[in-house]
Amino acid sequence: MAVYRFKISFEDYDEVIREIDIKTTQTFEDLHKALHISTGYNVEKSSSFYVSTDNWLKGDEIAYLPNERKIQRGVALMEKSRICDFIEDPHQKFYYIYNFERQFDFHVELIKIILEDDAKTKYPTVFKSIGEAPKIYDRTNIIPVDEEEVSTINEFDFLNELNFVPEDVDLEALENSGINSKSSPQDDEEDEYGDEDMDSEFDEDEEYGSSKDEDY
Repeated sequence: MAVYRFKISFEDYDEVIREIDIKTTQTFEDLHKALHISTGYNVEKSSSFYVSTDNWLKGDEIAYLPNERKIQRGVALMEKSRICDFIEDPHQKFYYIYNFERQFDFHVELIKIILEDDAKTKYPTVFKSIGEAPKIYDRTNIIPVDEEEVSTINEFDFLNELNFVPEDVDLEALENSGINSKSSPQDDEEDEYGDEDMDSEFDEDEEYGSSKDEDY
């Protein structure tokens, strides 16, 4: 039985490549699972292959764990779709999306047709593996941070941006400048108007007061 060899690469990480040999009569589900055994990703995620043009434009969809809308539309299912039924070109291409919730996109290209399978090989099999697949971070493993702690951290970040060093602060200078003064608002008001002016006014009344009384 003939074997297809597919070159599969991440769209955004083209240095990560897998080449997978698979029998022509095997399904897209077989190819999907073989790929993610090699990447270490969870195979039980909603994903789809698309028959593609040479420019990676998506055509007919072949889905795994499709949503209800796709099912009602009659989308082809991976487990029921043999790969050979979708090969129209000796260099056939498929656009592949893994995990619609947190997706990675792949380019899948038929690069070789082997006329006879190896009786000792269990297909599908990874013929070549280049590069490590990027990690997928699970949101459930993220530790929540206390809001008060975040606020404190942000304050320190602001001071760091200003190159603030506590040891550089001259506390005595702050005291003399009045920044740390304990004077009350009333004291400030008295200073504003000046005690000396008030005293001079009362002195003037004392100086002329007796003469005015004598005149009347």
